[in-house]
Amino acid sequence: MKKWLSVILALAVALVVAACGTSEKESTGSEGGKEGKEEGKKELVVGASNVPHAEILEKAKPLLAEKGIDIKIETFQDYVLPNQALDEGELDANYFQHIPYLETQKKEHGYDFVNAGGIHIEPIGVYSKKYKSLDELPEGAHIIISNSVADHGRILSMLEKEGLITLKEGVNKTEATIDDIVDNPKKLKFDAEYEPSLLPQIFNNGEGDAVLINSNFAIDAGLNPIEDSIAIEGKDSPYVNIIAVRKGDENKEEIKTLVEVLHSKEIQDFILEKYKGAVVPVSE
Repeated sequence: MKKWLSVILALAVALVVAACGTSEKESTGSEGGKEGKEEGKKELVVGASNVPHAEILEKAKPLLAEKGIDIKIETFQDYVLPNQALDEGELDANYFQHIPYLETQKKEHGYDFVNAGGIHIEPIGVYSKKYKSLDELPEGAHIIISNSVADHGRILSMLEKEGLITLKEGVNKTEATIDDIVDNPKKLKFDAEYEPSLLPQIFNNGEGDAVLINSNFAIDAGLNPIEDSIAIEGKDSPYVNIIAVRKGDENKEEIKTLVEVLHSKEIQDFILEKYKGAVVPVSE
């Protein structure tokens, strides 16, 4: 009788151990794997601005899934934290900035980042509640621009192209500052105190005679850059928004696949249809 009790007890222990092992594997998906992650899929964590970057990445999700990549999108409201998060390894890539801004950030913070691929351009627009064209701007008009120095050369080059100012001869247009203005016939007064994300609110409050706003923030605030601006940057702008990664990661297959999908006809058609020219896709 004791012999049979020992056998039954041993079988019971074996069943409990087996059950625990099965439960553990089910909770992790696979030994050493992340909970809920599909077996064999690679995960990419990408930081992005809400509009249009995160929206474009959401559209790309199923295309990336077909190629074995599970993308997690982390959204940001500013231009500082996405690069900090990438540098600290919290992100595999970010998608929110253009090349001149990236280069400025690298100089200021020592980031070892590279451009993995250009995806789209967001033209800067001039908005005004008081005037319907740049020609109507009066002498001494109050012009509000962002405090992002990386955008100043871009904005000033646009205003020079529109005939409002003249920049110093030989100055690097991407690095131009207000001090590089040598001719200002209308004696425009520039105010560069505000964060880029606050500019739509500044415009809606009726402040200034004109406000220059990046299209991503304009769209996020319900503005239509094509219809609501009194002037807009040309589509030949060199300020391409890119996928930025830590140096060396641009050669990873999942990063190459991400850029390839974002350059696909399906994604480019989506950008053109959804943003009606306020966001312009590029391919390489």
